[in-house]
Amino acid sequence: MVPDYDLLVIGGGINGAGIARDAAGRDLKVLLVEKDDLASHTSSASTKLVHGGLRYLEHYEFRLVREALQEREVLLRMAPHIIWPLRFVLPHDEGLRPAWLLRLGLFLYDHIGGRELLPPTRKVDLRQAPHAKVLEERLRTGFEYSDCWVEDSRLVVLNAMDAAERGANIRTRTKATDLQRNGNLWEVRLEGTEGPSETVTCSAIVNAAGPWVDDVLGKALPQEAHDNLRLVKGSHLIVPRLYDHDHCYIFQNGDDRIVFAIPYERDFTLLGTTDVAFEGDRDAIAISQDEASYICDAVNEYLAIDVSPKDAVSSYSGVRPLYDDKARSNSTVTRDYVFELEGGGAEAPILSIFGGKITTYRRLAEHALERLEKVGLPMGRKWTKDANLPGGDLDPLKVASFMTDCEQRYPWFPRDGIVRLVRAYGTRIDRILQDKHSLDDCGRHFGGDFYEAEARYLIQHEFARTAEDILWRRSKLGLHLEGEGQEKLREWLSSQNAMRASGINQSST
Repeated sequence: MVPDYDLLVIGGGINGAGIARDAAGRDLKVLLVEKDDLASHTSSASTKLVHGGLRYLEHYEFRLVREALQEREVLLRMAPHIIWPLRFVLPHDEGLRPAWLLRLGLFLYDHIGGRELLPPTRKVDLRQAPHAKVLEERLRTGFEYSDCWVEDSRLVVLNAMDAAERGANIRTRTKATDLQRNGNLWEVRLEGTEGPSETVTCSAIVNAAGPWVDDVLGKALPQEAHDNLRLVKGSHLIVPRLYDHDHCYIFQNGDDRIVFAIPYERDFTLLGTTDVAFEGDRDAIAISQDEASYICDAVNEYLAIDVSPKDAVSSYSGVRPLYDDKARSNSTVTRDYVFELEGGGAEAPILSIFGGKITTYRRLAEHALERLEKVGLPMGRKWTKDANLPGGDLDPLKVASFMTDCEQRYPWFPRDGIVRLVRAYGTRIDRILQDKHSLDDCGRHFGGDFYEAEARYLIQHEFARTAEDILWRRSKLGLHLEGEGQEKLREWLSSQNAMRASGINQSST
């Protein structure tokens, strides 16, 4: 029997989308299903960093740090529109980690993974601008080093887009409700919010369901117990911008954890994160009062101006689906990824993924497909290391000049809007603004620099369906649009859905 698909990927987070993209580029017939929107959960609730994990050095996770540091610049070259360099300042504070230890850690950070595009570590005087009056007066010396920012949910979407453009079938809001192994094939029942349920067959399954990975295993292998995860909640606060410069801060805390203060969305500062054991409803995760107080107390040890939870304009939380290595502390449990492979040969395989980091998702995908190849799933060679993501065919060192070119090409569009669009869509900005000569040509205006032309692009090319998809995952416009603008978007989407249901061609409306 010829299967419908070579590979079924369950889970539309960064691991699932990355594997679907890699597999599709190796000429596999791929189906990805996600029960909600792409990046609805863990992959949109990160600290938005592509980084090596400086503090993981203390836990001797050298392999993970080295791989992550190598991947920083690989990803920067792949998607320089949604990934860009940041300089982090780590103050030295008496009574915490000694200065020599910080120097040693940063020396390793600079050298064990290779570095070509990013500048090296340097010592800084915190009593001078731009840090004076931002930090507490007791802080005199710090160290400045490089990591990268990433639009995390957009990274997921761009991987799914690239997978689709290479032939993969991407189905959001679709659940795999029943998994039955029939010899060397899987029979999987799918139920979606659009259209009738159906059963598909596939040669192999990748279980990249994140916080639900044990649930999927329970459906596939109900005769076995599955208790592999430690769910750890991480929460963040978004507050009005706390300082004018574009440096980020990494603060040591008395409990050996660290917290970040990062310039965010032009008008805000992102603060976080926490590490709290989680056992509640995985579909309803929110910051607790204790977490909000913890974050504020931690940053107030360093910032000259205190913040409190009531200052937050927004917050977000997610759970990290870590492999339970039985470590005592949530902070020390491994952040490395772990595979569990069951089947192979005469039995159709299922590969389950535990843990992982945004920074190492591409290597994780390669390693996952290597495991499946070893148990009989034929595929082509590795290819993703030098392949740009959609819109990322830019020189990382020339993004600013590309923005200038776009400003000249579209002088009628607001300059801040051009910057935002380039940072979201890169070279695909032309697919939104081409053939338009004024703001009137962009359709309905929802507020700020957000127009119907962009919303239509997100629906047609980026799998967006709801206002939340657009406002919080494809963008962070939810922080900038007033309630009236958000309601206009919801009304417009409702009309588009009605037209789609009635079979009207929306591209002509």
